[in-house]
Amino acid sequence: AQSFGQVLYATGEESLTQLKLRAERLGVFSDQLIVVSESSTDAICHLIMERRPKLVIVDSIQTMFVDEVQSPPGSVGQVRESTGRFLQAAKSTNTAVLLVGHVTKGGSLAGPKVLEHAVDFVLYFEGESHTSFRIIRSVKNRFGSTHEVGIFEMTETGLHPVSNPSQLLLSQRPAGSPGSVVVPCLEGTRPLLVEVQALVAPAHFGGTPRRQATGIDYQRFSIILAVLEKRQGYALYNQDVFVNAAGGLRLEEPAVDLGIAVAVASSVQNRPVDPFCAVIGEIGLAGEIRAVRGIGQRLQELARLGFKKCVIPKPNVTGDEPLHVVGVSTIQEALAESIGSRR
Repeated sequence: AQSFGQVLYATGEESLTQLKLRAERLGVFSDQLIVVSESSTDAICHLIMERRPKLVIVDSIQTMFVDEVQSPPGSVGQVRESTGRFLQAAKSTNTAVLLVGHVTKGGSLAGPKVLEHAVDFVLYFEGESHTSFRIIRSVKNRFGSTHEVGIFEMTETGLHPVSNPSQLLLSQRPAGSPGSVVVPCLEGTRPLLVEVQALVAPAHFGGTPRRQATGIDYQRFSIILAVLEKRQGYALYNQDVFVNAAGGLRLEEPAVDLGIAVAVASSVQNRPVDPFCAVIGEIGLAGEIRAVRGIGQRLQELARLGFKKCVIPKPNVTGDEPLHVVGVSTIQEALAESIGSRR
């Protein structure tokens, strides 16, 4: 706030005493920071009109209320009316207003849809309790691309931006371990090198073999296992199969398909992937490898971190790549290039 300008932080979640304790722990002190413990929307709007800060943070919109609305805070009517009044105050004073909101158990924004429609940006704050990484992901942006993320690390002194997330994500990768492969992903427009891990083991005690995917879309995971069985002859019907995106990230793009297939095949054959080799590509139901977007950014990130080789879809080969690439058309070719011919 010191260099940015005056910031107003209005909270209905915590008392001023609680905020003081948190500020002392984080070392956050500034003459430009105004903190109020207030749940009245009109009182906060009056303060905005009076002080005209550069930024207002309302924590949270579900705790705000308007006297004229005869329903409790957090109700549809209260959230709608409070959002409308904050929007009016923001426009009349040219102030940026950040509304902190709760999410449902399904991970979507809680409250009426009008809340999402009224604002210019919707940002989701994501993270798992077992990892220090936190991601701010844009799902609505009225003035630009929604394909953007910010990656941070949660420490005892608060959130800090991660300047080199790829290196940090790969820092604990085991050397020469079967079932591990690096995939150059795109989080928005930002290339990230992520380790995809797989473990295939015999299913015991009869019944249905276990299938578990952490950080990876389960439907695509199931399709890839079916392709490996049908097109490559892998007998996975009596095997437990676990896959994981290391670092607590969530990988949703189809370009990760080949990484999942290679990791599973590597675990089945108990043969490690070359630690300086990465793979990328979408897998079709016929076992074909389809082109992916942003291949240049992905390969640049691999070269920057010292990777020597990448298996990519043949249509993506241009001839001027920054490292050695092998273009493949089928899953059979991809597996042969990454872990060798099947024993």
